[in-house]
Amino acid sequence: MPLMLRLALISLIALLSACSSSPPAPQPVYTPAPISLDQSGTAEDVLFRALGLVGTPYRYGGNTPDGGFDCSGLIGYVYRDAAGISLPRSTRELSSMRRPGVARDELRSGDLVFFATSGGRAVSHAGIYVGEGRFVHAPSTGGTVRLDSLDNRYWHAAYLSAKRVLTPDLARNP
Repeated sequence: MPLMLRLALISLIALLSACSSSPPAPQPVYTPAPISLDQSGTAEDVLFRALGLVGTPYRYGGNTPDGGFDCSGLIGYVYRDAAGISLPRSTRELSSMRRPGVARDELRSGDLVFFATSGGRAVSHAGIYVGEGRFVHAPSTGGTVRLDSLDNRYWHAAYLSAKRVLTPDLARNP
């Protein structure tokens, strides 16, 4: 099989596994490489970048403002653009990162929040916590990137966990 065809096939498979209604096969645990303090952004940069994308159309497999976003595409874009941090592409990989877990009552701006929107306890959706009980996410086909409350009955019931990406070893202001 020609190299270009293999790369195209791998890219297609990777795009189809992001934010899917059925979780992909287990992925290897991702550990971000250390980032020097002068390269990274702040939680505030992540917050403002995420809020600035509210209203961007949802697109399955999307990862740019022009093309639209799915949930993990939005997270990856915001962290790359605002903080210079490359994150895994799928929600399952994001939830498997070796980053500190965060209790719901200790969430800070920039933390990633994870949900089981397909029933059960498998991660199927993610967003970026922005403060005051709210998070930014790209929820569904036909919708747009939006701000929602963790206290909303649906999101409260679907909530699974959270991870802190911006820690003192990765950012100036965790």
